[in-house]
Amino acid sequence: MERDKLNSIYTQCFRKNWSLPAFTDFQGSTTTYGEAAQKIRQIHHFFRENGFRKGDKIAILGRNSSNWAISFLAISGYGGVIVPVLPDFNPDDILHILNHSESIFLFAADNLFDKLNAKKIPGINGVVSLTDFSPISFNASEAKELWEKCFTVENAGVSKPENFELTGNEGDELSIISYTSGTSGFTKGVMIPARSLLSNIIYAQDHMPLQAGERIVSFLPMAHVFGLLFEFLFPVSVGCHVSFLSKAPTPQLIIKAFQEVKPRLILSVPLVIEKIYKKRILPALEKPVVKFMLKIPGIRLILHKKVRATLIETFGGNFHEIVIGGAPLNHEVETFFRKIKFPFTIGYGMTECGPLISYEPWNSFRPSSAGRLVDRMEVCIDSKDPYREVGEILVKGPNVMLGYYKNEKATADAIDSEGWLHTGDLGITDREDFIYIRGRCKNMLLGPSGQNIYPEELEAKLGNYPYVLECVITERAGKLIAFVFPDPELIEAEMTDQEWLKEIMTENCKQVNKELPKFAQLNSIILVDKEFEKTPKRNIKRYLYT
Repeated sequence: MERDKLNSIYTQCFRKNWSLPAFTDFQGSTTTYGEAAQKIRQIHHFFRENGFRKGDKIAILGRNSSNWAISFLAISGYGGVIVPVLPDFNPDDILHILNHSESIFLFAADNLFDKLNAKKIPGINGVVSLTDFSPISFNASEAKELWEKCFTVENAGVSKPENFELTGNEGDELSIISYTSGTSGFTKGVMIPARSLLSNIIYAQDHMPLQAGERIVSFLPMAHVFGLLFEFLFPVSVGCHVSFLSKAPTPQLIIKAFQEVKPRLILSVPLVIEKIYKKRILPALEKPVVKFMLKIPGIRLILHKKVRATLIETFGGNFHEIVIGGAPLNHEVETFFRKIKFPFTIGYGMTECGPLISYEPWNSFRPSSAGRLVDRMEVCIDSKDPYREVGEILVKGPNVMLGYYKNEKATADAIDSEGWLHTGDLGITDREDFIYIRGRCKNMLLGPSGQNIYPEELEAKLGNYPYVLECVITERAGKLIAFVFPDPELIEAEMTDQEWLKEIMTENCKQVNKELPKFAQLNSIILVDKEFEKTPKRNIKRYLYT
């Protein structure tokens, strides 16, 4: 297979796997590669007849689905620039993205488009439903009629392996403008070139074993590059069968999908893994008789094997490994999973790298690291001693973005004159290029004598204490304060009243301080009555609370 061009990879993959299942909407219909190719052909026919040009911006708004995937491949394979819009954005943010990106066409979920004021997006000439590709709204009746005419086999012709070909963007040509809601406010449009997608896909093909026909569950939002690349573009590049969760992915639904689909590779964010650990594993481990038995070496080994087997079955029983990314994994959870030899690994990346920066397979992963720098990139730690002294993580290579759309200042701030991308993350590395993340530059706090305090590390410790579901640590008047959202299910189950809960938190504060140096100890814990507001990646919007 030719691997030097993005379009060659997908053209050859479709031709080779024509009759195999490509996409399934979970517990719904299945589309083969050949059937997807036919839809792509019909969309391309409309693009040509309507005068769409290479580089035109076309947006997709909706939850993961087969038609979302087909729309993406159709836009990409024509040479358009895809503007994926997270369905969790509020209507005003969606309107801003559509206008700022200068999108001219939109594939949208009906229920999401209904919430928008179409008069406020004058640049959008037409909207097509992601449910069935029927027309929703067109500025001109002629364009609507043209869509209805072109989106037929009779007018578009029949797609066959020998005539199927994608001819989209390559190299430095812009492929995606990705708008993500970050933890420091409404972020910018990241310009991801075709070379970044190609570099990520080639790396995944070389290091993550997947074969044609193997199954994948797509539940991370495809409008974000982590889910887009590793639950969709990479699996499709080798002919996998992708099942999409088109509903809001609750842990219960995700587990149900894993057990029915039995995926070969699993991608996840820490939140899902941590909830499974807290709800399914930890209660059993904390029973007095189990705690006693875990102290006996031989029995401990048997219990660990049993827990491991239960966890593997929970995730479908067929996976090679689970790759966790998007945020740091709780240290207690990571340590326990290592003890029982559970096959998981932790990767590190960012939208600006489309997304991958580091990864290492689970059986050679180094504890507390974020994996090894991918072999297509360079890393530099901005400190005097990158192996011991924490500094900002800088990266360079083909994965790196072109810049931020229509924002030269932000681009200049992010990518320096030598081509290094300033990630905003703090960390160290070792001589084998494993990366160890210590926190975010913007989040770092200063202790009373100038010591660096990384709130993420303190939050990971506090998160292990009773009733703490989520927490944010910040500085107020020179003192460290922890805001805690307590576990509502546990409160209800144990009928804990507010005064007793405050006493528990006071005790939590005392106990966690025993683990911390004096300059990083908490002054107090303040309870909050609702879950912290989060980004679509499930990171807490820290700026709202600091």
